[in-house]
Amino acid sequence: MTSPTTPQNPLRIGVKLAPQHTTIDELRGVWQLADEAGFDSVWNFDHFASIGSDDPSGDVFEGWTLLAAMAEGTSRVRIGCMVSGNTYRHPAVLAKMAVTVDHLSGGRLDFGLGAAWAEVEHSMLGLQFGTVGERMNRFEEACEIITSLWTQPTTTFAGKHYQLSDALSNPKPVQRPYPPFWIGGSGRKRTLRITARYADAWNAAGGSIEEIAELSGVLDQHCADVGRDPAAIRRTVQVRFGENLTDPADLLPIVESYAGIGIGEVIVVLRGGDAVARAEKVATVLPQLRSIG
Repeated sequence: MTSPTTPQNPLRIGVKLAPQHTTIDELRGVWQLADEAGFDSVWNFDHFASIGSDDPSGDVFEGWTLLAAMAEGTSRVRIGCMVSGNTYRHPAVLAKMAVTVDHLSGGRLDFGLGAAWAEVEHSMLGLQFGTVGERMNRFEEACEIITSLWTQPTTTFAGKHYQLSDALSNPKPVQRPYPPFWIGGSGRKRTLRITARYADAWNAAGGSIEEIAELSGVLDQHCADVGRDPAAIRRTVQVRFGENLTDPADLLPIVESYAGIGIGEVIVVLRGGDAVARAEKVATVLPQLRSIG
């Protein structure tokens, strides 16, 4: 079993610009810079109303259509959505979308999925929200459906929330058996257990070193319970750059601390409005960040 203090080398550094409070030109600028400057991954998010403030009315672009553009607008960097909300699309539709992006990108997609949490988006669109437990049940069913659609000739599934009958899903992904499966969330009982069963990477949206180390240990235990090698699941975390943290040199001790508890990839989150300039600053310390790993 992997110790929570064992670094997962080599350390990878990604960058994320959420498609809210920004422009298409700025988004393209960050994708291109990530591709050219040597970042390992570039990410967006999946929401239909702006988050992070009391006002949800800000401009928001749709995440998966942007991923298709990211696939065409880059040539090297890995791309992904951190993370897709399961409740927004039928899992078979999402699986087909993801395969399309995987082919468009030549096999550079990382597939992120979560149970979804923003109630305002569900109420305004007439989507079923339900309890946390119900969303987790739907999420677990979706994980099983999506991985089956990507690997089996046909999928039949009789769940409480989703039903499929001899469902076809061709072509299969470029990446085999399928794109790396990222799960985001910190729920100790359900999210981390589902992560142990299905994920190739676990993402924490943030948190203290102590909190993330503790959650990583919970994930280790779930892996033991389901018979999975915990070393098979990359531990990742998001770090916000551009608010209280503005000097790229200050990222070094933060990333070093995360690497010390086994974090294998750090996603640097940018804010819209000055994202390209912030990404350029982070790029100046990429060699030092990678040397930590």
